Amino acid sequence: MDFIRGVAVLGLVYMNAYAFGLFEYGYTSLTNPPVSDSIIHTFSSLFVDGRFRTLFSLLFGAGLYIQWQRYKSELQLKSRLYWLILFGLAHGFLLWAGDILFVYGVSGWFVIKYLESDSTVLLKRGLEFILLSGVVTLLVISSVPDEIIYRDTAQFIDLYNPHYIDYFISNLAMNTLMLVMVPIMTMWMCVGLMLIGIYLYKQGVFSKGLTTQQLIVCGAMTLVFCGIRLYASQLNGSLGYGVQEFVNMFAALGMATLYIHLIVKFCNNSAHVGTLIQQAGRLAFTLYISQTLIQLLLYKVLFTHWVLSFDRIDYWLVATTLVALQLIFTFLYSRYFNQGPLECVWRKLTKVKISA
Repeated sequence: MDFIRGVAVLGLVYMNAYAFGLFEYGYTSLTNPPVSDSIIHTFSSLFVDGRFRTLFSLLFGAGLYIQWQRYKSELQLKSRLYWLILFGLAHGFLLWAGDILFVYGVSGWFVIKYLESDSTVLLKRGLEFILLSGVVTLLVISSVPDEIIYRDTAQFIDLYNPHYIDYFISNLAMNTLMLVMVPIMTMWMCVGLMLIGIYLYKQGVFSKGLTTQQLIVCGAMTLVFCGIRLYASQLNGSLGYGVQEFVNMFAALGMATLYIHLIVKFCNNSAHVGTLIQQAGRLAFTLYISQTLIQLLLYKVLFTHWVLSFDRIDYWLVATTLVALQLIFTFLYSRYFNQGPLECVWRKLTKVKISA
């Protein structure tokens, strides 16, 4: 599971890179984008967008269940989630509104009530929550007025602001909006994925992979939803984007499950396969926060003009460099320590909370 977590946290860099430009618009292309934009967009639609966030959510649910099996105590789980929520609030308001820690903490609190449920209930409720989130997401996004902006227009230049203090103020407002959306749609998606993560763990998928029948069903589902997702990418406007997001939730679930299967078969439950990626998985919290800090430094402090000129391939080159740096840090740090600095702080604060 450490290997899966390592893949998930490093994959997040490619998902989140665009949001460090203009957060509310994501990637903004030129009026006539280069061919590389189309290639990377298609590749991302199939293998990246939402996949690693989904993978993390599935892992988080399985991790909650493992901890509950170990401690048989809601106090232990709620104490960890309590600090995760606070970390998420600090991360979101002070650094970046794309935070996932807060919604994971809140969702995990809700998931606790299902830890003793049987597999049928977990799968049924999980899919129901994802469907609920998908429908609400579709309705919310489709209700937003259409606004298409290109990077080489005066409108985009007017939106661009190189001053960090202006970004900080804008981020406060954006994170407040993101928090409002948590109980409306974001939380239900995470809850659903966490429940399915517990279901997959109880089915032995994290240790043995999918059965032949499960693999066929999952593969077919993924193929269908990815195909619809690619077709939906031709739709314009808010409604088109809403449809894409709805379909992508299920495409991401299928692809993330296939990733788990492939990783389990590759590792074959060996602690010696992909050691560096496993070590990255054990430093996931530290690496996630450091990704925010480094990308803020690059895009909002040192090279603020990048957002005006970067195509998709440029963002991906920076992301690849960041992944390489994080792997080097992981290699060096893991030679001397078994636990990441933020993981250590989180663990100690949890103990303090339990003692109190």
